[in-house]
Amino acid sequence: MAPKSDIEIARAAKKRPIMEIGETLGIPADGLIPYGHDKAKIAADFIASLEGRPDGKLILVTAINPTPAGEGKTTTTVGLGDGLNRIGKRAITCIREASLGPNFGLKGGAAGGGYAQVVPMEDMNLHFTGDFHAIGAAHNLLAAMIDNHVYWGNDLGIDVRRITWRRVVDMNDRALRTVTAGLGGVANGFPREAGFDITVASEVMAILCLAGDIRDLQRRLGDMIVAYRRDRSPVTCRDLKADGAMAVLLKDAILPNLVQTLENNPAFVHGGPFANIAHGCNSVIATRTALKMADFVVTEAGFGADLGAQKFFDIKCRKAGLKPDAVVLVATVRALKMNGGVEKADLGEENVAAVTAGCANLKRHMDNIRRYNVPVVVAINHFTGDTAGEIEAVKAFVAGEAAEAIVCRHWAEGSAGIEPLAHRVAELATSGAADFQPLYPDAMPLWEKIEATAHKIYHAGEVTTSRAVREQLAQWEAAGYGDLPICVAKTQYSFSADPSLRGAPTGHTLPVREVRLSAGAGFVVAICGDIMTMPGLPASPAAERIGLDADGNVEGLF
Repeated sequence: MAPKSDIEIARAAKKRPIMEIGETLGIPADGLIPYGHDKAKIAADFIASLEGRPDGKLILVTAINPTPAGEGKTTTTVGLGDGLNRIGKRAITCIREASLGPNFGLKGGAAGGGYAQVVPMEDMNLHFTGDFHAIGAAHNLLAAMIDNHVYWGNDLGIDVRRITWRRVVDMNDRALRTVTAGLGGVANGFPREAGFDITVASEVMAILCLAGDIRDLQRRLGDMIVAYRRDRSPVTCRDLKADGAMAVLLKDAILPNLVQTLENNPAFVHGGPFANIAHGCNSVIATRTALKMADFVVTEAGFGADLGAQKFFDIKCRKAGLKPDAVVLVATVRALKMNGGVEKADLGEENVAAVTAGCANLKRHMDNIRRYNVPVVVAINHFTGDTAGEIEAVKAFVAGEAAEAIVCRHWAEGSAGIEPLAHRVAELATSGAADFQPLYPDAMPLWEKIEATAHKIYHAGEVTTSRAVREQLAQWEAAGYGDLPICVAKTQYSFSADPSLRGAPTGHTLPVREVRLSAGAGFVVAICGDIMTMPGLPASPAAERIGLDADGNVEGLF
């Protein structure tokens, strides 16, 4: 009999009522806001009542650079949470929400896979509790208020050529990257060049994921710079009096979502910035809440460790005062073979030499993680076609780097298949070996922070940019933004800005095309190479294969 698909496994899940999942965490009935029978938001009053409790141990799950062969970072995150609960630890999994863009495009869902999933999977990969819709509505309300202000006299003196606030939609749509707004005559406002980003790239998304509570969220919204005057002085969201209405739209969205794994263990799913164009982590409020309620919190950061883990450390942990205790670095034999030069069509053939060559990518990520003084263990996410020789090659390589690689079979076996990793992670996290330090100090100039990331994490030979970018960074430093961290937007497929350059390249050039100030979120975005903040659909998008069967069940979603 053919193995069940992820969606078939999820549909057969024996879910417990969400109020019972809350009870296992000590959340009273009035501490949850139910969204149906199998998902709920955690009430703000209950979150506030946790203040003063000690924190559990924080585990980050990250991965090597993604390839078409698959790595399984979210699947491992969910599996590890289940595994820790299986060995008697009180663990909560914290992951991000899924964007509709990649769900209907190429990447697919974000709920794990096989027997290591979070459910209800279909809801999570569609509208869920409406958080993304609220973020998009708040973002676009501000865009409407900017144009409306200009239309009714422009008392703030906004230079329409220097409006930086773009609109957003949670869908891949390349035709919206650059648009002309305000056409059709006087009644429709002033014509100007504008554009759209995908919702996950919105500064509102970043703010929701970094804010401590609703008051902090509104303050950060007010700080956002949306335009400039002719004298280059900034105009903020607060100047437009939009921050209050935006906070109202986000008052429920800021509350973490509680769901469960296939094994009925608790999972917080909240926020969803991409790591290639944003900071790639779930919300601070969800992580902090989980740390007050569990012995171990397992979270993930998007894409490879050069993006997700670096931003987790240098943005999320720095800004939230979090100190990770251990890191799990996920790799597959198949992905290592691709990094070693094997084409996807040939992955079924044993190739120990290619696995060993591909381990250069694994080593680079291990070395980078150790720069932050956090211990790392490698999880080999097992595929049925992996040979004993290939697995032993990975184990031997990692042992040579003074670490351990553990084979994990959670996709096929659930928590039983990841017990060895759970034991090792618990040991590492409680050993006291972590002494977390960020990559660079707050006081370092912005351009030097970009260079530090490029040289120390990407191993670039040089970083190039225009005079205009350097002048812009200098202006922001003069305005008091020099202590902000950097959020690099670049391809996820390579340490370089060239997606075709796999392995562990050195000496390459990182071209910084543009910089954007996210004053409310609290970081500066450096856009590198050809990366786009509005993705496009592939030639054959997943949407072509998604639909309803005769019984009304969703097909093809994941």
